[in-house]
Order: sequence, then structure tokens, then C-alpha cells
Amino acid sequence: MSFERGQQAIQLHAPDLIPHTEYCSHPEYMSHITGLPVDHPDLGRKAMEVMDYDFVWNTDGPGTLRGRFSDMGRAYWNEGQRELDSRHQAFTPEEGLTIDCREEYGVPDRAELTRRYEASWQHARTQVYPFAVYPGGIYRTEISFMIAAFGWDTLLNMAALDLQGFTRVMDTWFEVVKEHYAAWAETSIDVFLCHDDMVWSEGPFINPAWYRGELFPRYRELWRIVKDKGKKLLFCSDGNYTMFVDDLAEAGADGFIFEPLTDLDYVVKHYGRTHVIIGNADCRVLTFGSVDDTKAEVRRVMDTARDCPGFFFAVGNHLPANIPMANIVACLDTYRSLRER
Repeated sequence: MSFERGQQAIQLHAPDLIPHTEYCSHPEYMSHITGLPVDHPDLGRKAMEVMDYDFVWNTDGPGTLRGRFSDMGRAYWNEGQRELDSRHQAFTPEEGLTIDCREEYGVPDRAELTRRYEASWQHARTQVYPFAVYPGGIYRTEISFMIAAFGWDTLLNMAALDLQGFTRVMDTWFEVVKEHYAAWAETSIDVFLCHDDMVWSEGPFINPAWYRGELFPRYRELWRIVKDKGKKLLFCSDGNYTMFVDDLAEAGADGFIFEPLTDLDYVVKHYGRTHVIIGNADCRVLTFGSVDDTKAEVRRVMDTARDCPGFFFAVGNHLPANIPMANIVACLDTYRSLRER
């Protein structure tokens, strides 16, 4: 069963079959494997079941917040999507540096939040995704919150104008998100997913010394809240965070979820026996390469990480709707042909 395989991998017990997860937004493929129409409300969940997911990516929080947020616009890869330019910035850099996130977005009531998270997780775990490991999690941990609130342009200008002020604003959000971590820690989850897009494709966008002196100590404090309750902590970020893998492990991450930009060879060499590893197959190969290229990419990832007891195969970032059908079929068929240890 997928749930048992996923749990075994999370606990580094090396299941007989290498487990699998994806973030899939390819309605044509999901319809193909489920027999459901592309607009069926249960299409995504049914596809996960048919694809034999062992882990479902979930970050259920911080949820709806009052206050102002920016919008960086949208990427479109599905002909059914309606193009809408919704870009706007809620703050100028100077305004952003004056914000107290506790006042702007509100500090939640921990007890009420715990009840909400427990109820939503119990429903999802038992009624929606009983076939796979379903974690708790937070999407807007620190940097991802700053991106959502201020947008990249304002965020970068805030950091350039006054890095101490930028950190001070982030710390007022820290006081808010800490309540979300504490609420999740009191629930019945056994796995927690910390998402934070703290780098981009070429690595850090602020001096690495700032990450090590300011950001990662805050991660450590947040993660300790969850880990002290016996939960496994998985860290996920877009971009290339190879240079920070050691820092994240030292801060307490039990596993890493990453795109192809982060170096799988490095992670396997240094953490393959001790940490959960999820991802790394390159969605660009699937999108722009041939069937043979796709098969070779899957073999690269599987051959590199197959001996790691906590390895889950996944395509880095996600499976968008513009991947040619032949390539997505080849990807998942090749994974299934190679998943026996």
C-alpha cells in the first residue's frame, strides 16, 4: 500500500518499491489515466490514487489573512486558462519597511487554529487521501510570505535600501507564523512540510551571510516547535539551494524537497542515508525533450538515489499541462519499471 511505503520512506526504512509523489496540473494526462473528464471536480484526487502516490504535498496555512498582499501576475500553460494581468504591488519599498505584520495581518488564536488544522488534516487524511502520507505544513514561512506581501520588486528594494529594516519586518511576521507552527505541533500529524522559496534559480538573492546569520536561526526556532513534538520536518524550496543544504540539515531539516537546480548528487552523497529526499527530475526535459530524453532523465534520478532509504521519485517543480502526452507517459512508465530496489 502507498501509505505504508510512504511512511517507511519517511522513517528511512527503505520500502521494497521506491515511493513516488508529484504536483500534477496536466488535465489531459489525468483524464487519460482516470477516465474522468478534464473538468471533473475529483480529477486531481483520483489521478493521485491511480498514479499510486505515496505522499501528497500539502501546506495548509497560514490560510486566509486580513491585510494587503501584492500580486506578481500569472504563468499560463493550459489553453483552458483565461489570461488576466492581475499584477499589482501593495506597498512601495519605503512603505514596506514601516509595516508591522502583527498589526497588518493579525496574530491568530492558537487554540482555535489548532482545532482548525486538526479537523482539516483528519478529514483529508481519512476521507480524501487515505492512500498516501498526508503532512501538515506552512507555505508562507518567511521569505515566501515576504514575496506574497511585497512582490519581488519591492522585496528586493527593501533589502537593498535597509537590510536591517527588512529583517525587522520579517521578524514581525515571524511572530505571526510561529503561532501557526505551534498550532500544527499540537495536532496529530507526524510529518510537517516547511515551504519557503528562499532562493531563486541561481541561488541566494541576498548575501549568504544574511541567510546564515538571520534566516536559518529563525528556521531552527520554528522547526524546533514541531520537532519537539516528535514530528518529521521536511523542507521545500524552489530554485537552487545546494550551497545551503548543510545549513538546513544543521538547523534541523529531516528531509529535502527540491527542483532539478539543487544538486542531487551532493544531497545523496552527504545525506542519502540520513534524510528524506524528494524530487529532482527535470520538468524542462519532459517539456522540451524527446521520449528518449525523458526516459534518460528518469533513469538519472533513479540510479543516483535508489539506494537512499528515504528517497521519493518526483519531477522537480511540477508536471504542467504543456508537457507532451508521450513524454509524461514515458516518464511515469519508466519510473514504474525501475522502482523495485
